[in-house]
Amino acid sequence: MAQLFSTLKKGIIILLIFLGSGFILFRAIQYRLQQDVLPLGTSVANIDISGRTIEEAKAFVETGYYASIFLYHKEEHVELNPKDVGFELNMEIMFQQLNLALIDTSQWLLFASFLIQRPLRTIDIPLQARHDPVGLEAMVRSVAELLDQPAKGPQMLALNDDLQAGRRGYVTDVGTSVAALTDALYRTDNRDVKLMVVEQQIPERNFDILAESIEGKLQGFNGQGSIFIMDLATGEELSIAADVALSGLSILKIAIFVEAFRAIDGPLNEYQEQLFLDTATRSSNFAANLLLHEVAGEANTYLGADLLTENLAQLGLENTFMAVPYDANPPAYRRTTYGTPANSRTDISTDPDPSMQTTAEEIGTLLSMIYYCALGGGPLLAVYGSDVTPEECQKIIDFMIQNEEGNLIRFGVPQRTPVSHKHGWAQATHADAGIVFSPGGDFVIVEYLYQPGDWLLAEESFPILREIARAAYNYFNVDQPYLSDALADRGFINPENPFAENQEGDEPAIVPGNEGTDSAAEDGGSRALEKEIEGSR
Repeated sequence: MAQLFSTLKKGIIILLIFLGSGFILFRAIQYRLQQDVLPLGTSVANIDISGRTIEEAKAFVETGYYASIFLYHKEEHVELNPKDVGFELNMEIMFQQLNLALIDTSQWLLFASFLIQRPLRTIDIPLQARHDPVGLEAMVRSVAELLDQPAKGPQMLALNDDLQAGRRGYVTDVGTSVAALTDALYRTDNRDVKLMVVEQQIPERNFDILAESIEGKLQGFNGQGSIFIMDLATGEELSIAADVALSGLSILKIAIFVEAFRAIDGPLNEYQEQLFLDTATRSSNFAANLLLHEVAGEANTYLGADLLTENLAQLGLENTFMAVPYDANPPAYRRTTYGTPANSRTDISTDPDPSMQTTAEEIGTLLSMIYYCALGGGPLLAVYGSDVTPEECQKIIDFMIQNEEGNLIRFGVPQRTPVSHKHGWAQATHADAGIVFSPGGDFVIVEYLYQPGDWLLAEESFPILREIARAAYNYFNVDQPYLSDALADRGFINPENPFAENQEGDEPAIVPGNEGTDSAAEDGGSRALEKEIEGSR
């Protein structure tokens, strides 16, 4: 029995050896027949290519990396061919490295792996590829340009300067999106790229949109515009050629108001009150010259003009001066002009009156000083101390609010909006400067138009100046813009003389060429001034 069991055992062993040898032989034949197939554990560019021929492996790798990438931009998507951004696999290098790795691997080790169908050694060939970074970024930017909707700030409509509300938006973060797309190019497991899209809030309104609107109005004007606007709540300024030397005109009477109040101690008497009122509301040159007497402290208009210029310089207004009073014929020995940074420019000229000049910026700055002074602060009180009081500054504002001549700034705002302003014009220059007290905020506006030649027509200049004032008003009053026709609202304008409002019983209006002279008293004032000149040295 024991002998039978031993014989059976030997037979089983021989059979197993025979079967094992047959299996190994069979697998050896299979291995031999599959010599062109890559062994288990072989990968190129992070892709498993085991069991594939070299050609199949190359095609498989290319299929993985040249597959389309989908760029997702919020709800939209764009298909991208990697070759469009210069992506290129270096197949030659990678498969050369694979061939060397196979040569270095023992055939017995490869056969053993084949027998047990498990890799005893892995072959990993790293990815070798390149792309065009510039082209890739350009692609992201083109997608962003196509699909982004940037936030839009308030816009001024060209038709009526209504301020259109802005809207929120979104834009692509190009840098982050480029990095995400680059990463996707070099992998095959996830070909979807979610571009980084950043939400944007509505931009705050700023003077850029107002400046753009004003510049559009000046485009068709055959001359030079000079504009200055200041937000009195923030101090933000808008300047368009606001540093150009300009004729002082009657606008320089604003400076006379300040200096006269500085020189006068105590409340105004009836005579002084009338001088201020005539200068502000009738643009009386005679009254303005008599206020210069107050500045001088004596009946010497030239001394008043000199002190005016000197004091303005103390306020930092170096481009504003009066060398010759209104309507005066200076003697030969009298200085008749000043050199300033503004009138020293050679690139631009408005042919300013040599005897009295300013800039839109400096007149606007002076108006802001008066405004802040009335509130109890600002440079006037800091420089002049107790010589000027907030009550006096408020008085200046009140006088100029009563000025109903000069249909420029006033006709760009609603009829009941207080405008403390002083207008001025000569044959080739029309201007207005004032403080607008609007529901949406108080602001200073100074606007000048100059046209080379002998005459600037009111029909050409006035609509532009009014629309500039309207644009400024609507900028500050988004919720209550002024959209009406000013001429329709104020139907009592004399069409033969658009420079002033002439209701029945009013004084004769000012006409170009006789700026600021609107009464017989001014003629007497001019004669009195000539006598003063003759007697002064």
